[in-house]
Amino acid sequence: MAVGGMGSWVREHVWEIPLRRYLSLGLAVVLVAGGVFGVRTLMREVRQCAPGVSRPAGGTECLGVATGPYDFKQDRFSKVVESIRKENDSLTGQKSDPYVTVALMLPFSSQETTDLNDVEHQLQGAYLAQYWANHNREDQSPKIRLVLANSGTGKDTWKTAVHQLEGMTGGKDRLRAVVGIGQSTDPNEAAVRELTEHRIAVVGSSITADTLANGQPGKPNPFPGLARVAPTNADEARALAYYAKANPNGNKAILVYADPGDPYTNSLKQSFGTLLKGSPYTSVLEQPFTPSESSTDFRDIKHTVCDTPPDTHTILFAGRHADLQQFVNVLGGRGCKEHSFQILTGDEASYLTYDKDLDQEALQQNLTVLYTSLAHPDAWVDDPPKTGGSTDDYYVLKGLLNDDKRGPIGSVALDDGQLIIGYDAVRLAVEGIRRAVVPQGEDIPALNSVGNVWPRVVGSLRVPGASGWICLDRHGNPYDKAVPIVKLTKGGAQFVQLAWPKGKALDKSGCLKPA
Repeated sequence: MAVGGMGSWVREHVWEIPLRRYLSLGLAVVLVAGGVFGVRTLMREVRQCAPGVSRPAGGTECLGVATGPYDFKQDRFSKVVESIRKENDSLTGQKSDPYVTVALMLPFSSQETTDLNDVEHQLQGAYLAQYWANHNREDQSPKIRLVLANSGTGKDTWKTAVHQLEGMTGGKDRLRAVVGIGQSTDPNEAAVRELTEHRIAVVGSSITADTLANGQPGKPNPFPGLARVAPTNADEARALAYYAKANPNGNKAILVYADPGDPYTNSLKQSFGTLLKGSPYTSVLEQPFTPSESSTDFRDIKHTVCDTPPDTHTILFAGRHADLQQFVNVLGGRGCKEHSFQILTGDEASYLTYDKDLDQEALQQNLTVLYTSLAHPDAWVDDPPKTGGSTDDYYVLKGLLNDDKRGPIGSVALDDGQLIIGYDAVRLAVEGIRRAVVPQGEDIPALNSVGNVWPRVVGSLRVPGASGWICLDRHGNPYDKAVPIVKLTKGGAQFVQLAWPKGKALDKSGCLKPA
């Protein structure tokens, strides 16, 4: 090889080596970048559970508003979710029939069996009310589209669904009401506050805390546009007091309460204090328990209960259903089983109707659990009162349950009252939507006009609920609503009798001008 040729060869190959390195490095960068992009895309796909519902980074729950069919990985929801899908699909594309959206907001991703029972039954009731609204003979408008909003189970998980709901009031969604909400907790109170601040009407199904209501002393309207179908804890306690006066059981009572409490337990404790002043009972002692240490506390309280005088037969319990379940189980093993006791408590006891962890034998050990239920299937069947509700109103729901034309909803259970109250909540929402002001040139009501209807749900304009008349006061709270007194039994819940916060049922004129 000539010298000149050698130099040329060296120059070519010396430059070729770095060129290969740069090409390799560039290819690696492209591959890495593509890999990162692919991973990010894959992560987005994994986090999205369904249209409108996703799993936040670091979270385990699928949160948001399911705008299509999604059962939140709960087989128990699948049949009714599919029926809702078919009903919703029948509304789209019908120019002659305008529709609006109602969102059912509950903790659909809960892993607690008692919570899931509640959610399932309210979901079934909500669909039955949607079906009634869209297919009853009156053929009213607008039609009702139903979507599921998962509030989750964490302190702040409600924010995802609520923020989505706030953006669904326009466009094709036309959201006009949110129903359900669930238990009276601090997160749910925050969710209701934000929804109503955005002028979205809210209908609470099972919230009962006095603090999660309008018309509070010094706070007349903290939740503008909120209505409820369940009585407040104070009203439940008043109804319980009237029942206690007519059915006294000894003259001394023990007050067992959660400390620290929450909106539900605190208002229930306060209401029991009022009950003691206006009932045959006088308080022997008060026994607080710490919810996080309740199993230990209840073992001590069990001995205190047995140490009370023989004429003490009543225990007033201001606690959540999980604590009540443990308390009943502990009392089932008390040493003074010859001494009979009755526990009087609020509506959360209904969660124990199908609780497999409840010691059923404890209920056979001279121990009775009576509670104020939100609804019961036997309340309006045998010899019901002439006012305050009717058998015919309840049998509208029964007819829907027996209707072969509506879609399947899965196994039905009515004893806990949750299906009934879920149905009534949507019925009230539909009432507000269809009586609200429709702006000129529009085919659906204005957003803020739905909540303005609540003070006018009185007299003959009341809602004929399956749980009793829904007659609202000017703050959106049920006025003298029927309160079923229910006994927790082995394997079920037995209706005892109806009671009333005012001592007697409303007549038509009383519902016309609630105080």
